[in-house]
Amino acid sequence: QVQLVESGGGLVGPGGSLRLSCTFSRSIFSIYHMGWYRQAPGNQRTLVARITTGGSTNYADSVKGRFTISRDNGKNTVYLQMNSLKPEDTAVYYCNVAAFSGPYWGQGTQVTVSS
Repeated sequence: QVQLVESGGGLVGPGGSLRLSCTFSRSIFSIYHMGWYRQAPGNQRTLVARITTGGSTNYADSVKGRFTISRDNGKNTVYLQMNSLKPEDTAVYYCNVAAFSGPYWGQGTQVTVSS
């Protein structure tokens, strides 16, 4: 059973930064892409950023230029660097891995942006 463990969430003021990490409990074969999603209360879960095994990335328009997704294959970890955070970035952030063996999800980490 593969587990995805997220960390790095918390409370930060507007304009601040956070770095989220997601580590897989073991290697996952045939990964298509890895990504971060978020869900605010009353809203659907939406894609924030995604990175393919080839390194191609795409971002939601609302976070372009502020967030950066990266990965460390040797550590089975994917990161989300979030800069210039805004109150509307407040949500639970979920790590996702899409692979031949199925989608995997983390348990979520809360990010709150507030003064």
